[in-house]
Amino acid sequence: MLATLLQYTRYLHIAAGFIGFFVAPVALAVRKGGPAHRRWGLVFFWAMVVAGSTAIFNASFKGMTFLLLTGIFSLYLALFGYRSLYQKHLAVGRAAGARPALADWLLAGAGLLIFSGTLGYGVMAGVVPSLVFGLIGMLLTGRQLAGLRRRGPWPAGQWLLNHMSGFVGAYIAAVSAFSATSLPFIPWPWNFLWPTLVFVPPLVWVSRSYKARFAQGQRPADVLEVRIQPATAQVIYKG
Repeated sequence: MLATLLQYTRYLHIAAGFIGFFVAPVALAVRKGGPAHRRWGLVFFWAMVVAGSTAIFNASFKGMTFLLLTGIFSLYLALFGYRSLYQKHLAVGRAAGARPALADWLLAGAGLLIFSGTLGYGVMAGVVPSLVFGLIGMLLTGRQLAGLRRRGPWPAGQWLLNHMSGFVGAYIAAVSAFSATSLPFIPWPWNFLWPTLVFVPPLVWVSRSYKARFAQGQRPADVLEVRIQPATAQVIYKG
């Protein structure tokens, strides 16, 4: 019974990962914030949720540490990128009535516990993926918690930068897992590292270009289509 369930969840994992691989470039290619971007971005998000959840489930029973770590990492980053879309109102600050949601605190707290354990395991066992995922995860959740505790307004467009880093990071983690497990002709650790080397520099360049435009006084609504969620429409949006 368990073997059959694991086999079916493996098929589901492969199907979701396959969808995510091809949908992500589509979401990046269309107009940012437009209907097509939101549609394909949502498909990518749920593909990563399914792929990450099934990876965690299968790896837990089969003792596959690398698959477990990439599943946790990609799932967390997808959730982080998705939740950032509901944080636009934090640009006005708490004095104007903006507050982080409980879900944001829970996500950051869970991430801090998970990645601190991942980093500790990597240090004790000398497992390179654990060290990489644990360190990046700790830095990300630490920055996330610092942002949630911020009393003043968030920097203009911070939610957008978080959204990009979360979704692109989830894609990198998924591609890294696929490469490390399915591309044996690439030697270790390059089969695990090449997606980071390929995708991170463009992400950094785009993030810096947006930051420069925001520093000049532009808002996210000036460079892409921004839709404010109903739950946050009570406050005046400035960034």
